[in-house]
Amino acid sequence: MIDLFHILQETWAVRALLASSLVGIMCGILGCFIVLRNMSLVGDALAHAILPGVVVAFLLVGYSTLAFFTGSVLAGLLTAVGITWIQHRVNTKNDAAIGIVFTAMFSLGVIGISYISRNQGVHLDLKDFLFGNVLGVADTDLMLTGLVTLYVILSVVVFYRYLFVSTFQPVVAETMGIPVRLIHYFLMLLLSFAVVASLQTVGVILVVAMLITPAATALLLSDKMERVIVLSAGIGLLSAVAGLVLAIILNTTPGPAIAVTATFFYLLVVMFAPKKGLVAKAIRRRQLKLRIDREDILKAIYRSAQKGQVASAELREKLDISLLNWQRGIKQLRRHKWLENQGLKLTALGEESARRLVRAHRLWETYLATEVGLDKEQIHIDAERHEHLLPEAILSAVDEKLGYPQLDPHGSPIPRSKGKPAYPLSKIPVGDVAVLSTDQDGTYVSARLWEEKMMAGTTFKVIHRDDNQLQLDYEGRTISLPFQLADQINVVPAGTF
Repeated sequence: MIDLFHILQETWAVRALLASSLVGIMCGILGCFIVLRNMSLVGDALAHAILPGVVVAFLLVGYSTLAFFTGSVLAGLLTAVGITWIQHRVNTKNDAAIGIVFTAMFSLGVIGISYISRNQGVHLDLKDFLFGNVLGVADTDLMLTGLVTLYVILSVVVFYRYLFVSTFQPVVAETMGIPVRLIHYFLMLLLSFAVVASLQTVGVILVVAMLITPAATALLLSDKMERVIVLSAGIGLLSAVAGLVLAIILNTTPGPAIAVTATFFYLLVVMFAPKKGLVAKAIRRRQLKLRIDREDILKAIYRSAQKGQVASAELREKLDISLLNWQRGIKQLRRHKWLENQGLKLTALGEESARRLVRAHRLWETYLATEVGLDKEQIHIDAERHEHLLPEAILSAVDEKLGYPQLDPHGSPIPRSKGKPAYPLSKIPVGDVAVLSTDQDGTYVSARLWEEKMMAGTTFKVIHRDDNQLQLDYEGRTISLPFQLADQINVVPAGTF
């Protein structure tokens, strides 16, 4: 049995743990901007394209961490400039330009390392550059990784506003005077730093996983950029530490173990993220299905009650709902106080909810027939689906758009929203004619109309208005109504009846 606690106290293990942690944090922070800018392939390109810089640095200086860092960064910047130049100056697709440049640079690097490795006394292993060698991290490597991580964090903190705006709204950033292209190259510089600092830990091939996977995982957990950055850094740190420990336990290569661990966390979040996870989506779909079944039962009971007959067996057969779903729906209706505890009699709250569903259905049918131009036979199924999804604000907007219709395309009356006239008298302009609707809400409004001797179905004309009252020409009489009362009287505008 491996004594993990004892192993982690070894000097090489402490160095490896620190280096992995720094790389996880650095790549997690930087990866957020890379993923959001759709530059994941650019990160892959820079990771592979630094090898020629390593070769040139070795030929000029020899085996030196600082020389490798400088050569790799210069090679990365050259690659970024080359990719951008081809994308803007040559008629070549963006992804093709990236592929052309990074494969050429990577191939040159492999050729160079293979050539100089054949010389006697040269210890330049291509495998260490490709897959990393975190267990062989030296003090200079650790110091370099720490400085690069600190520089990346400070750069993101200082230039966060510019990075944020240029990432989401590059056109707006340009109008604000932000040098978008300079920010792009600066991000490429930071990316080159991160890739080079990750060489010893995960290598050029697997550094892409640390740049992309933690950021993609964090974006599934939050939509706020500051929180995404913190989460991505934390996930990167956790992936690096857990991956290294897993590699020690399984006695396998640390770089791939770190990358696989990051992928495992991503898959875990894909399944169980509170809002965007597959489990949460499945639960929401299930809840929506139950709500639709419940509201369909409610509407069916309401319509049957208007006809004078309510039979559960007939309703269930008509709705094509299983007995289990019917019983569940009835139970939920009673829990919501929409249905009496005994029988299938709706409460006042249930009737109002059913009226809202019928109103949504018939308004949407009217919209599809009037505005979209569909036939009467085509609109029912679509209205059945959307009646459960349309909020009151949209229903009110549709109602106003259609001119507050009284009937749907099938000739059925469209219920109006409780406590609010379908078309209030206060909306009638001066000089327009309207008809007093038979559908008034509340005894107060009906009593006031009776006092003014105004009968439903009769025509009147608005002749004057101010902030306090409206004056009507009603059958040769001038009637003054308070504006608050006029706002509660339901009328039918001329041309809609």
